[in-house]
Amino acid sequence: MTAPRPRRRLSEDVRRRQIINATVAVVAELGYEGASLARIAERAEVSKGLVSHYFTDKDRLMETVARTTLVTLRQTIADALVLDDPVPDIIRAAIHSAARLSVTHQAELEALRQISINLREADGTLRLGLAEYEETYQGQEALFRRGQDEGTLRDFDTRVMAVTYQGAIDTMLTYLHEHPETDAHHYADALADLLTAAIARPRREVS
Repeated sequence: MTAPRPRRRLSEDVRRRQIINATVAVVAELGYEGASLARIAERAEVSKGLVSHYFTDKDRLMETVARTTLVTLRQTIADALVLDDPVPDIIRAAIHSAARLSVTHQAELEALRQISINLREADGTLRLGLAEYEETYQGQEALFRRGQDEGTLRDFDTRVMAVTYQGAIDTMLTYLHEHPETDAHHYADALADLLTAAIARPRREVS
């Protein structure tokens, strides 16, 4: 008789990802207040003690989930881009890729929204702010500078534009969430027209 094979022990990274995914699902479904550690543990099929072992408490878990989700969304947009294209084309593609998140990553967007407005310090101030976008801003600035170097974008302050651009993306996603009847493709096209018209270097007529 063959002895039963021992259960393979999951790595710490796999367990953490399992808990993070469960947290996204529970927060998106039940809201921030309804996402207790017990419910998250049940969804992740682990013990509540294991959740606390990896993340200490709910605040630490939610902070990690928000930051991890932001990276996931940013990478999803980047993966859809052809980085050899002219920069104005990359910007247009990135806006369309972001708009599709309202369909393909609804749970992640809702969880991020819930955590961002509910996770607070002891004095009531928001625990997550614009500092969470720093890596995003830096990547956008690098793209804008490349466009300036290649001559497709005019001269402008790349940090101001990165903050403005990301604000427009966030507003688009919020609007699409609150107005699901909106044509996301049309919205993205209109926003891309506005932004690229503002920053593209004018084409000079060839005499």
